[in-house]
Parts: sequence; C-alpha cells; structure tokens
Amino acid sequence: MTKRIFAGGIPIGGGAPVTIQSMTNTRTSDAAATVAQIKRLEAAGCQIVRVAVPDRDAARAVGAIKEQISIPLVVDIHFDYKLALECVATGGDKVRINPGNIGGLAKTDAVLDAAGEAGIPVRIGVNAGSLDDAIAAREDLSQPEKLALSAVDYARYCESRGFRDLVVSAKAHDVMTTVRTYRLLSEKLPGVALHIGVTEAGTTFQGVIKSACGLGILLEEGIGDTLRISLTDDPVQEIRACWTLLAAL
Repeated sequence: MTKRIFAGGIPIGGGAPVTIQSMTNTRTSDAAATVAQIKRLEAAGCQIVRVAVPDRDAARAVGAIKEQISIPLVVDIHFDYKLALECVATGGDKVRINPGNIGGLAKTDAVLDAAGEAGIPVRIGVNAGSLDDAIAAREDLSQPEKLALSAVDYARYCESRGFRDLVVSAKAHDVMTTVRTYRLLSEKLPGVALHIGVTEAGTTFQGVIKSACGLGILLEEGIGDTLRISLTDDPVQEIRACWTLLAAL
C-alpha cells in the first residue's frame, strides 16, 4: 500500500479513495478569473486543483487565489525553482516540479526544504516530452523504462534527504507507453502515491477515449491514487469525465 499524504487536508494514497484533479486554463496572474473557474470546478466535484505558475506575477497571485477557494491548490513549477519557494510561502498546498527542467538537484533541495518546513507534499511530474537529456539519449532503454527511471531516481533522491511526502507521475501521450510506465512505477516505488494521467490526451472526444482506455486499465490493476483526465476544453469537462470513468469501474 502506498504512503498516505495530504494535500490541504485531502488524503492521497494509503487506501484513501482515488481523488479527482483538474488544472485551470486561465492566466493565473488574473486571480479573479482563476478563482471563478476554480469555483466552477469545485461545483462539478473537483477535489484538488492545479494552477500554472510560469512567472512572478502568477506566483504573487497564488495567495489571493488560495484565500478564496475551498479545495487544495497545487502550484505547477517549471524552470524557476524560486517560484516554488514563493508559492509555498504564500499558501500553496502542494508543489509539482518536473525533474527534466527544474534545473538540477541543488535547486530541488531548496524546494524540498521549503515544502518540508511548510508540511506540504511534492509531486515529481515526469513527461515524455521533457525528459532529462542524459536519460532521453539512452538507446538501451524503452520509453517506459526511461520515464520510470527518471521518476524513480528523483523519488529515491528525495527520500534519501528525508523527504517522503511524495506523489509521482510519469506521463506520455501514447496510451500503452503510459500504462507500461505506471506498471514499472508501481513495482519500483510500491510505497509512493501515484498520480495517473495521459498527457496531452487531446480534444474532448479523443482525450476521453484515450484516458478511459489507459486509466481504466491502471485502476483495474489497482494502480493510481489520484487522477486527471487532460482535455483541451473547459476543465469542468475533465471532472465530468473523471467521475464517469470511476463510476463505470
């Protein structure tokens, strides 16, 4: 069984029910528009919401957004680890970082230290399109093995520093690559909660079909503690799709 962690009071893993997530598609720096969208997601049954934090303006808005919503807020950080530190200080409930672009282990250390002091979890989010160059170049590994290796190495590094409030994801746009990757993660990181999803799944029709196939397989095998169905549509449609998938299973 995976370790149970908490994002703003919502349990993930450790036998807790699978939690439903979405991500806003507003400009996070526009706090009013982002809050309005999150409230619509809350009403639809979203349990955890993620916002992109690409710059300082977005990071500054996190505190104001957090004050006006009722569900845990995850901050999505790429490239600039200092944005993660600012968001943790202003009330983010969870941080998502990408090993492929956060800038190395020293910068990861700063994020782990801040998250540890704040008592919030970190999601290690690996994507097929942004793998570390050294791993991506290896010809002896399949794509699922590359994705799993990146995630496992990072998770074990975090654990070696005493940080264990982790969620791991390793996504690809190809359904069976995603399935095989998560099977490897479940085997190699049996105690770590997994966030499952098919990245860049596509338009509503295509994305729902691909996600239902891949995530349905994983959930039936007992793999996955929290999920997002990623669609290029109103994110409320993601929530509808998630709950419909879980009901079908």
